[in-house]
Amino acid sequence: MGSSSVAATSWDVGAVRRDFPMLERVVRGRPIAYLDNAATALKPKAVGAAMGRYFDEYCANVARGVHTASQEATSAYEAVRDRVAGWINADGADEIVFSAGTTASLNLLAQSLARPRLGAGDEILVSELEHHSNIVPWQLVAEATGARVRRIPVTDAGELDLEALERLCSERTKIVAVAHASNVVGTILPIERIAAIAHRVGGLVVVDGAQGAPHLLVDVRGLGCDAYVFSGHKAFGPTGVGVLWARRELLQGMPPWQGGGGMIASVEIERSTYAPPPARFEAGTPAIAEVIGLGAAIEYLEGWDRAAGLAYEDGLLAEAVARLAEVAGVRCFGQSERRVAVLAFTVDGVHPHDVGTALDAEGVAVRAGHHCAQPLMKRFGVPAMVRASFAPYNTSADVDALVRGVKRAQSVFGV
Repeated sequence: MGSSSVAATSWDVGAVRRDFPMLERVVRGRPIAYLDNAATALKPKAVGAAMGRYFDEYCANVARGVHTASQEATSAYEAVRDRVAGWINADGADEIVFSAGTTASLNLLAQSLARPRLGAGDEILVSELEHHSNIVPWQLVAEATGARVRRIPVTDAGELDLEALERLCSERTKIVAVAHASNVVGTILPIERIAAIAHRVGGLVVVDGAQGAPHLLVDVRGLGCDAYVFSGHKAFGPTGVGVLWARRELLQGMPPWQGGGGMIASVEIERSTYAPPPARFEAGTPAIAEVIGLGAAIEYLEGWDRAAGLAYEDGLLAEAVARLAEVAGVRCFGQSERRVAVLAFTVDGVHPHDVGTALDAEGVAVRAGHHCAQPLMKRFGVPAMVRASFAPYNTSADVDALVRGVKRAQSVFGV
């Protein structure tokens, strides 16, 4: 985590906030303090404008039309593929598959990458930190193939137990599925080390980058993983669109998961042949406007000094952790030295949902519940947590409102 005093000197949060119209809202008589960024980030004006231009000026289907609007739509759509490839340092645009989001990408990988490689007795390793989207798809493919899913434990500090991973990895290990950063405790996993361990036994490493893409500078080749996925909406883009990156040779060897228009080379009644990647994995009409919006979001982020912005949000996290530590009865989870700006906590004697309601009364938007991470809740012995998650448009005033709301919850519920 960074230092708020240092970050504040190099980040113009006021200018950034003007790009996000929702931050002008008043909720319950107070300026909104939007701290639910891990669920979905707010959208800059540029995203809506780009999507609006598509609808207003060249609204047509992509890939197969010869008329002008279709050609313009196709050009805009494919330009985003190029932009994404550069943004995450892929080897080329042909390694970028558009999907409906992280969940869809992980299901595609489970069925198309993993299933042909799995047999009875093979193993898929997943960490206790994972979102359900990086657990359930592997369970489904394991049930279908006779493989089994095994747990990689985490420490009391919320870090992956690398020694346990070393012990678990064997010739039976086919897939290791881990988050780049936890959506609950914020821990940044050491993907390079995980990949080195898994690759020694021939395993493939799939990374859920839903929290990595918005909070980290992603270099898929530098990470050494085999596949990396993320959602547009958590990275300041639209909902309903995501990215699947995988190494070219893996994509080329993967069978299609869904069939339909656009993913074929030729079709006869008895059999079909399939297009090369990435088209092979994009059956049907894609989310054209959403892809264009994602491209606008990335273009917008490329205009930031992202290192300064990320240092700034790390500073807010450090401030929130310190402030909540001063409030009796608050327990924060996750003490990793390497973490993104996500903070999970509980308040003694107050259910997390009631804390969330009290915070809303102060205009503070947080998430309360199990965060689609029930194995992690079990690991820490709680049914649910409150989660505040930060972005570079948040401020110290938002931290003030968070602390005020927690104290309000304690007062209202008699703690």
